[in-house]
Amino acid sequence: MHELIRQLFVKYFRNRWLETAGDAAVLPLESGHISFTTDSYVVDPLFFPGGDIGKLAICGTVNDLAVTGALPLFISVGFIIEEGFPVKDLESIVRSMAVTAKQAGVQIVAGDTKVVNKGKCDKLFINTSGMGQVPEKCIHVASADLVKPGDQIIISGYTGDHGMAILSQRKGFPMKTRLKSDCTPLNGLIGTILEHINQVRFMRDPTRGGVATVLCELAEGRSFGVLIREPDLPVREEVTGLCEMFGFDPLYLPNEGKVVMVVDPAVSSQVVDIMHRHPEGEHAAVIGEIIDENPGRVVLETVTGGRRIIHMLTGEQLPRIC
Repeated sequence: MHELIRQLFVKYFRNRWLETAGDAAVLPLESGHISFTTDSYVVDPLFFPGGDIGKLAICGTVNDLAVTGALPLFISVGFIIEEGFPVKDLESIVRSMAVTAKQAGVQIVAGDTKVVNKGKCDKLFINTSGMGQVPEKCIHVASADLVKPGDQIIISGYTGDHGMAILSQRKGFPMKTRLKSDCTPLNGLIGTILEHINQVRFMRDPTRGGVATVLCELAEGRSFGVLIREPDLPVREEVTGLCEMFGFDPLYLPNEGKVVMVVDPAVSSQVVDIMHRHPEGEHAAVIGEIIDENPGRVVLETVTGGRRIIHMLTGEQLPRIC
């Protein structure tokens, strides 16, 4: 995926906003900045514990805006529907989108619908685009230009819940689990932190590719390295057990309701305290730091005290996850 983006899309679409490679582009206007993003959702199954494709689409777009420091405002929605898809299921999904948009405080202001012949689309695909307003103090967040050695890395809670919840609902999965997707809008949590803290250097939501991919993207081509500590990474026992059973690495599992933050060390405890008082951040933890050593690389300090290099995910552990 990363090679395809770099070698094809960036090659032909190249511009300074696209090259920041953030979850959303922060764009200058005559007065202030906006954040603009787009994404498509092809999750299978459409309904899963903790959400559905509609909730996922709204949360994903809101979160991509929020991690740039933006206040999410407006969303457009495009539906590609396979002929014969049940109207009652479509209504349930649309209702879920409306509820989630209201929860996040955003308006769905434009859309498009296409119906394709049976067999030409797997039930339902959704595309969303979103726009938000970026305060001047946050325009650096998407680019990570202010990140420096000593900064602390924080995750807002358990990692891997979404990926394993989706997997457990797929045909042929051999066991039942109680896992639910963490799918939720994060703009409330992020907005609360930004209201009180000015030293947030970088944010990203660890969706496809998980925490490892976010940190590899952060470190790539930089003069600093990233050190994370495996014992500090919050992972549910059930997720750990399933990963050991099926050969997955929790670092690469996707999430839909978590944010990874890099903050000044002077405020890291305060950020974690704020997260702990918020329902979306009660299991937040400091998981590592930015270091002078190993520039451009992510290093994991394991539970046994050893160290290993964390690489960008090759291939895709779990297809059709978002």
